[in-house]
Formats: sequence, C-alpha cells, structure tokens
Amino acid sequence: MGTSASKPSANGAAYEWKGSGPIGASQELVGSIQSSKETDASRAKLMEIHIEARVAEKLRELHENEAAALKEAREKVSLEDLPADETLTSHKVSKEVEALRARLEGRKKIKDLPEGVETARNNVIRCLRDNDRKPLNCWKEVEAFKDEVRQLEKGWVEKTAS
Repeated sequence: MGTSASKPSANGAAYEWKGSGPIGASQELVGSIQSSKETDASRAKLMEIHIEARVAEKLRELHENEAAALKEAREKVSLEDLPADETLTSHKVSKEVEALRARLEGRKKIKDLPEGVETARNNVIRCLRDNDRKPLNCWKEVEAFKDEVRQLEKGWVEKTAS
C-alpha cells in the first residue's frame, strides 16, 4: 500500500542488515556463525532427535513404573493368599451362575395387558404405520388408548387404596 513496493526488487539481492551501532558480539562469534555449515533444517532435525530421545526415556520410565505397580497388585491379589476353601474352581463358578439364573427366573414377571388396552395400543401402532407422514391423523386412536390406560390406572388405584 503506498509508495514502496511490497515485494523485493527484481535484482534478487539479499537483504543485508546494516546496524547503526557496533555489533554486540565478538568478531570470533560472528565469524564462526557465518562460517558454520549448520542450517535451520539441520538444527530442527537435531532438536527433533533430542525431543524424541527425551520422550523415549520418559516412556521407558513410565513403563517400568507401571510394570512395578502391576507386579505389586498381582502379589496382593494372588490366589495363594486365599485359604483352600475360598479358591475358585470352574465347578463352583458354574454353580453360582446357575443359582443366579434360578433367582432371576423366580422374580416377578410383568403381567399381560388387558385386552382393551392391547387393542387400543395396536390400533395406535397400525394408524401410525398407515399415516407415517401424517401422524396427527391418529388423534382418535391415541385418545382411545389414553382412555383405556386411565381406566386401568383407576382400577389399580382403587385396588391398592382399599
């Protein structure tokens, strides 16, 4: 923007900084930097290698710590510490599974719905399937289902209250 060009001139000359004061570094340092064969890419590569080595070292330490913790936990839970009558065998485990299965089968089962509620429910389902794009057309069936459920609830409340 303005009068100066934003791109370097076409002659391709590299920009050389010329400070107004003396350089704050010794001539030996300036000379060694200018004569150094090290580039930004090689410095980046060395830094990457250094970081990878540190990460690998930390991972090794973490792995050793985890292995030690796992070994300690296994020693605490080892089956040799249990008395002989508490050791688990596949036979005992299968017996426990069968006992749990029997207890689950003995629990209360859900009663079947009364015929009126079941019919109203099926009517709502049928209507919604027939009118899959227009579910509001099933308002009569929904109201009939609500009435059946209200009657069922009323009967249950009367039975439990008395």
